[in-house]
Amino acid sequence: MRHGKKFNHLGRQKKHRELMLANMACSLIEHKRVFTTVAKAKALRKYVEPLVTKSKSDTMHSRRVVFSYLRDKFATSELFSSIRDAVINRPGGYTRIIKTGRRLGDGAEMAMIEFVDFNEVYNVKETKTKTRRRKKKASAPAAPEAPATEENNNEQSAE
Repeated sequence: MRHGKKFNHLGRQKKHRELMLANMACSLIEHKRVFTTVAKAKALRKYVEPLVTKSKSDTMHSRRVVFSYLRDKFATSELFSSIRDAVINRPGGYTRIIKTGRRLGDGAEMAMIEFVDFNEVYNVKETKTKTRRRKKKASAPAAPEAPATEENNNEQSAE
């Protein structure tokens, strides 16, 4: 029976699923964004966010715990250096999932998962200058000048 087993098994056995999520987490930490299916992105979010929270306290114990999940020295050091510095003041919600449509081959729903603090498009702090719009004063309509026609030109040249 499946009572109380609420996480997505992703059609894989336990060891395969753990290794796949570890590899995807290492890719996410290295590249700051990964394109994958929506189901895998949601599973990856549950896998990565506790690790990022663990990296906020830079102790030997937390490094060893994170390394036991990731199994990659470079990803662990990257998590404890650049990513930790970016998310140190954020209380949670370190990743965002953006749906990107369906895959052509099998129609699977695709998504992009990325770290929130590493997106240059959304995090640009705009320094917009305030401008005031002036209302144009209502002035008396100006008298229109006579259009330049051949008669007017002939009269001017005759003078």
